[in-house]
Amino acid sequence: MLMPKRVKYRRQQRGNRRGKAYRGSTIVFGEYGLKALEPRWISNRHIEAARVALTRKIKRGGKVWIRVFPDKPVTKKPAETRMGKGKGAPEYWVAVIKPGRIMFELEGVDIELARKAMKLAADKLPVKCKFVSRSDLKGV
Repeated sequence: MLMPKRVKYRRQQRGNRRGKAYRGSTIVFGEYGLKALEPRWISNRHIEAARVALTRKIKRGGKVWIRVFPDKPVTKKPAETRMGKGKGAPEYWVAVIKPGRIMFELEGVDIELARKAMKLAADKLPVKCKFVSRSDLKGV
């Protein structure tokens, strides 16, 4: 699973998910991408499941880039615990996704296979996604 090796602070506040992604909104490495259309937290398990689906579909033919990293800790208090006594322990890690963010990139396969592979990966994610290619984003 993806998670940071070390962090400055063990616990973080939740923050907000308003606004659009300006950074990470263009295809930089590959030829095709998977673009988020809504704001959401994506856990390290979601990212791993999407990566596995993507690489299996292309039969390890092309190259895959993961453009998101789960660096935000989500804490939980144990079940049946009374209120108070501080914040809970970190349970899992999430990446904050805003609309317009390119989450995965792919190259080295034809467009039809890339479209099918990205569809499979998108089905594993809790966010609405769109398949984009580098030529689509040139005009933007």
